[in-house]
Amino acid sequence: MDIDILVKGGVLPDGTQADVAISGGVITAVGANIAAEAGEVIDAKGKLVSAPFVDAHFHMDATLSYGRPRVNASGTLLEGIALWGELKQQQTREEIVARALEYCRQAVGRGVLAIRSHVDVTDPNFRTVEALLEVRDHVRDVLDLQLVAFPQDGWYRAAGAEQQVILALDAGVDIVGGIPHFERTMVAGAASVRAACELAADRGLMVDLHCDESDDPLSRHIETLAEETIRLGLQGRVAGSHLTSMHSMDNYYVAKLLPLIAEAQVAAIPNPLINITLQGRMDTYPKRRGLTRVPELRAAGVTVAFGQDCVRDPWYPLGSGDMLEVAHMGLHVALMTAPDQMRAAYQMVTETPAQVMGLDFGLQPGKRGSLVVLDAPDPIEALRLRPARLAVISNGRVVARTEPARCALSVGF
Repeated sequence: MDIDILVKGGVLPDGTQADVAISGGVITAVGANIAAEAGEVIDAKGKLVSAPFVDAHFHMDATLSYGRPRVNASGTLLEGIALWGELKQQQTREEIVARALEYCRQAVGRGVLAIRSHVDVTDPNFRTVEALLEVRDHVRDVLDLQLVAFPQDGWYRAAGAEQQVILALDAGVDIVGGIPHFERTMVAGAASVRAACELAADRGLMVDLHCDESDDPLSRHIETLAEETIRLGLQGRVAGSHLTSMHSMDNYYVAKLLPLIAEAQVAAIPNPLINITLQGRMDTYPKRRGLTRVPELRAAGVTVAFGQDCVRDPWYPLGSGDMLEVAHMGLHVALMTAPDQMRAAYQMVTETPAQVMGLDFGLQPGKRGSLVVLDAPDPIEALRLRPARLAVISNGRVVARTEPARCALSVGF
């Protein structure tokens, strides 16, 4: 057996100790004590060997732009949208490309090998779309970058936005997006959901809508999204991102809503860091945190994946591109601290978002030769410590290494 890379003695997320062999960019064998010559052997004894980290929701056209044109003083979603509206008129295509590539480098170093980025198409000069298409081509050998045609200013609210979505798809953007809760009325929001789903059905594309990113419990566009998914036969191709209004809905309505989402096979993509930062800004106390009902969605059979959403942009001043940070916050806010729940949180930034994005990642023979070796013995310790990514392998090639941090105490006890 000719092996390009042999990862020896690692611990898989299920606790199994195994070697992983990669040849020709594909995992060719997973098992104990694989004995064969290899071009490179990585000693992973006692270390967690995992499928890559995957970010199912991001905004790469805005990343690393914090402070331009000024800081979001209120910390609200709406001020962030207004600031972005100003920034996208000022920034150049070259600036967008440079920031996006810098973020991709940071993310890959943390083991992120796939990102779904929403790209604002309501800028009539199309700089954002052109820039992100260029970035996608530039990183494609290492990082899977899916692009969503996102009408940030509203499908109907912004003049010509629907046509801009179509032009973006014609240019090569992958997925149909939308923001129904930002339309002027609930009726217009529901109409935008139908239009987006019909466009995707006509073109054989996936759908990923910013859906009900609001503290308003009457923002119920996820209901329309599930209904349209079933009507148009889009099951398994649709995601509702954020869903924060569900945090504030009454339990009776949610008991009706969850089975509908599950029947439609609509995935949910909450974004813990951003949802708890932007929501509840008008509350006194008790102050809502905004993250959607993650355990309840999962218990109903809905696929749930966590997203990063923002890193140092008009909406969020922090962020590192580390999906372990995202999962760490998510499990705290969702009260998912039982061992099986914490392991599920780890899956929500690895295997589950890969499934939502339709990616062939996994630690089985025949899957793509992409994985991460972490300086931790298991997923729970990885969540607790957010350790170094000792090796990041993309499509059969080591693309990043990080030495573990070491502390030398100068005191004795």
